[in-house]
Amino acid sequence: MAPLDSHHHRSTTKVPKKAFKSRHATKSSLKDRAKGKVGPLSEKGFRRTPHQQVMSKIERRNQARLKRSNKDAEHKNATSIFVGRDAAPRLVTIVPLCENVSTVAAVKSLGQGVDQEWDVPGELGSTRLEVERFKQKIMAIRPGRGLLEVLDACRMADYVVLVLSADEEVDESGEMLLKALEGQGVSNVITVVQGLDKIEPQKRRQQITASLKSFISHFFPTTERVYSLDSRQETLNLLRSLCMSIPKGVYWREDRSWMMVEDVRWPEGKQIMGDTGDSSEVILTGVIRGKRLKADRLVQVGDWGDFQISKITAAPLESRKKPRDNDMKVDEQEEEEILAQPTEEQDDLNDLAPEEATMQDAADYPVSVAPSERKGVLLDDHHYFSDEETRVELPKPTKLPKGTSDYQAAWYLDDVSDSDSDVEDVEDDDGDLAMGGVAEPADGVEGLDKNGPEPTEFGASEYPQSEMFLDPAPDDEAEQIEEYRAQRRTEAEEDREFPDEIELSSNVLARERLLRYRGLKSLRTSHWETEEDRPYQPDEWDRLLEVADYKAAKSRVMKETLIGGVKPGTRVNIHLKGVPTSYEESYDASRPLALYSLLRHEHKRAALNFSITLSSDHETPLRSKDELIMQCGPRRFVINPLFSQGGKTPNNVHKFDRYLHPGRNAIASFTGPITWGAVPTLYFKRTAPSPDSTDSTTHPLNLIATGTCLPPSHSRVIAKRIVLTGHPFKIHKKIVTVRYMFFNKEDVLWFKALQLWTKRGRSGFIKESLGMHGYFKAQFDGKLNPMDAIGVSLYKRVWPRSAKLWDGKMEALERVDGEQQQGGDGDVGMEV
Repeated sequence: MAPLDSHHHRSTTKVPKKAFKSRHATKSSLKDRAKGKVGPLSEKGFRRTPHQQVMSKIERRNQARLKRSNKDAEHKNATSIFVGRDAAPRLVTIVPLCENVSTVAAVKSLGQGVDQEWDVPGELGSTRLEVERFKQKIMAIRPGRGLLEVLDACRMADYVVLVLSADEEVDESGEMLLKALEGQGVSNVITVVQGLDKIEPQKRRQQITASLKSFISHFFPTTERVYSLDSRQETLNLLRSLCMSIPKGVYWREDRSWMMVEDVRWPEGKQIMGDTGDSSEVILTGVIRGKRLKADRLVQVGDWGDFQISKITAAPLESRKKPRDNDMKVDEQEEEEILAQPTEEQDDLNDLAPEEATMQDAADYPVSVAPSERKGVLLDDHHYFSDEETRVELPKPTKLPKGTSDYQAAWYLDDVSDSDSDVEDVEDDDGDLAMGGVAEPADGVEGLDKNGPEPTEFGASEYPQSEMFLDPAPDDEAEQIEEYRAQRRTEAEEDREFPDEIELSSNVLARERLLRYRGLKSLRTSHWETEEDRPYQPDEWDRLLEVADYKAAKSRVMKETLIGGVKPGTRVNIHLKGVPTSYEESYDASRPLALYSLLRHEHKRAALNFSITLSSDHETPLRSKDELIMQCGPRRFVINPLFSQGGKTPNNVHKFDRYLHPGRNAIASFTGPITWGAVPTLYFKRTAPSPDSTDSTTHPLNLIATGTCLPPSHSRVIAKRIVLTGHPFKIHKKIVTVRYMFFNKEDVLWFKALQLWTKRGRSGFIKESLGMHGYFKAQFDGKLNPMDAIGVSLYKRVWPRSAKLWDGKMEALERVDGEQQQGGDGDVGMEV
């Protein structure tokens, strides 16, 4: 064979260059057109990425000018409330974290940084200061170290100044304050140290400052430095930051209109007798912040509650110049200028929907089957009936000789003798036995005793006929039950198995005690028939607010805050109507008071859900339905929450948790006023002071958990589970005789449809009842271990409890004024 020409071989196997380029260009062109790119592809080195597009000099200047103008507009909008004759002061809350620090000395040190001598009173409260160097006003708020007092002052502050000591560590009370502030959410946090110049040698000062910064960064990671109040330069830099920077604010607070109350006036002669006692019109003065304030919305004032606005009037500050007579008249007219009044759409104070009177027939049950007609447990959405109770008793068949026709059978009135071997049972037209009896087995196996119990729909028993069941003696059975349950309690304490297990008494009917319970094939996917729960739901359940689409409803509510109302930065008088006169006696002017405007529907009650994470420092588990004090945004409630598992399930059914263990999280449910948005939440527990304790910093409330507000859900089902356990008495392959789960035959028939399960993972079902003392025969999917325990799960719906508003007067009785505790300085007013 002649060798192949290599050149000829290459020319025959190679793809033409032009054809390859043509196909490649076609594919690239189609791909680029699909992406929206249009243009020539023949230019080599051409790239269409944005960073390769060259801008002209004029375009770059215009872009920079546009960015600068947008930045200036944002800065002007953020600082607009701090500019002008009636400008709002910057709220600065000074929080002492140690007992040997003085907030009065801290404020005076700030004044020395700008060469000003500020007159700061020794009493706790707020002081209005003017910084001449930066042409700004500051409202220095000095609360005591009471937990709720500090939280009230910090949630409305533009800046929070934490005062530390150079020679004393932060105690447990101070750490709890920091945890509460971290969970509540605050604006800009600034840390200062007092008494640093007294530390010797000088080398230790830098080490102490670094140590304090590391400590504060654990709670507030954005802390950049710790300022020394003993250094004039550092106090000047600190004051410059307070006066010139833009406070970032708190997101849930900025979604609403709010203001710090500077003055409260209680008019005389305007008392109105209401349902709850005397009430009057109260005037609150302050500068509006956040969103626009509308007179149609309700307002929340401290811990007083929700109130309606009668009108909003202007309240400008008095001019420094001495007014003339004509000018004084003009000023009086301006003070009475009405800025906003409520309309017909003003929110009312009703927290529940109107009750509708409905007439219901006695026989018209709101459930699928009337309770008096039920003969079995509800499994998913179906009531199962026992075949033994619903079987129709048919006449006993007549035994006839073989080959007897229907015509001849009519002439036999009595049974033929059983000794006759040529007899047969008369069958009906369907081929079934007329009496519904049991056919003799065809494989030669002995059948059941004809006088024994009837077989169920699952077929005949696998037990041999010679094994007969006899009920044990009552005394022996009671002794055996007590011995078995004592052993089960010991095992449960060791490995905490079956936390939902309950023990039934032998003289209690399970079908009556557990009438509200039902079975579920799957807790996560099985349908929950809600109509079965209507007879047991609270009276107010149908009157609660239902939110079908939470996301859309929240968006509509938030858009309403952008239209109408009095703009932020305006100093106003807000006239509230219906304020009880008893609040005048308990009002303390030294404590900070804030007014928050509620969004639409935020006064209406709904089925609320909140996430809760129990602190790992809490030593004992938290029991469901225990009393807690919850703070969510501007409001506080006394709640008894139900704990349940979180997450989303297809059927919206969630298992009820009896306990919440330290470090774990769950969903806390109760009924109360709705709150729009993911607002941070704090949970407190009352602590009784020890009679032997000498620590004056002990709080009456202890922070135990934090969480977040979740969307309310009226259809969320909280299912409480109970477990009935039984003992395998006899085991024959997969057939087991079970005892101590029920104590009478009727209960076995009632719960016959439920699925059985074991601790070791086996599943089965009830075949038939044995005797009259609750023994029954069950079949499983495998052979059981004699040490195994058999259980059955039952569920019922539990309903959230109603929340109550935290009463500020009750808190006032539990605290001691700061002046009595600290004397003249009054820096540390503690709650005890």
